[in-house]
Amino acid sequence: MIKLTAIQLCSKPDVGENLQAIANQINNMKSQQSAEVTDNIVVLPECCLYFGGRDSEQLELAKSSQSTNKLVSSLAEIAQRFNIYLVAGSIPVLVPNQDKFTNQCCVFSPEGELLSAYDKIHLFDVDVADSEANYRESRYTQAGQQAKVVQTPFANIGLSICFDLRFPVLFQQLSKLGANIITIPSAFTRVTGEAHWETLLKARAIENQAFVIAAAQEGVHANGRETWGHSMIISPWGDVLNCLPEGEGYVSATFELNKVKQIRQSMPLVSNLIVK
Repeated sequence: MIKLTAIQLCSKPDVGENLQAIANQINNMKSQQSAEVTDNIVVLPECCLYFGGRDSEQLELAKSSQSTNKLVSSLAEIAQRFNIYLVAGSIPVLVPNQDKFTNQCCVFSPEGELLSAYDKIHLFDVDVADSEANYRESRYTQAGQQAKVVQTPFANIGLSICFDLRFPVLFQQLSKLGANIITIPSAFTRVTGEAHWETLLKARAIENQAFVIAAAQEGVHANGRETWGHSMIISPWGDVLNCLPEGEGYVSATFELNKVKQIRQSMPLVSNLIVK
């Protein structure tokens, strides 16, 4: 049995505290699983190791951790310790010769091997009716350029991050590359999350006939930013299999490859996609 899990956090501007919070949630998940579970895919939220500070602090974190590779190695250790496939939300990774970083999602095997990394393509440059008023992710972040799908022995995992959710062509590209699971680590604001989060997640699952694992930040963070939470797992038919509206914790559901195949065979959308 393959288990899908989304971890929900209220991350702080403190790497050590966040690593401990992640380990605690995964330990709780593993301790409550049945012996029938053979493999786990666990997804962390966007900015899982540092959130709630100034945007410039993400850049400083990327610079300070560049030489030691500390952020990546800490997440790899968690994947190995708990014997899981870990889709590690996102971390800041310094761009060579530039004063910017990429918002990067790293994927690790149960052995702690870095299988792939995806740089967020669509950056959150918007005006929102909340306490922040506007967000300009591109000020310190360089956009990625390439869609990524990670192959495992039992599933192909398509990668995206937060604001990517609003751009369906990316998800069509992931489907054409073979994704039958799509992960969406996020930190949706309370305003945009309440309005659009679940609707968009269901649409991406239905359009691409894939399981969606959406792991979110939730709560009021150190800088006053408020995130929506509602981490959830959605079936290829658009059913919400499990959801955690508030608080830190996790939600899990069973991955069924046959369900993906059945839906795609009876209503062949993915095979008829026309994308560049």
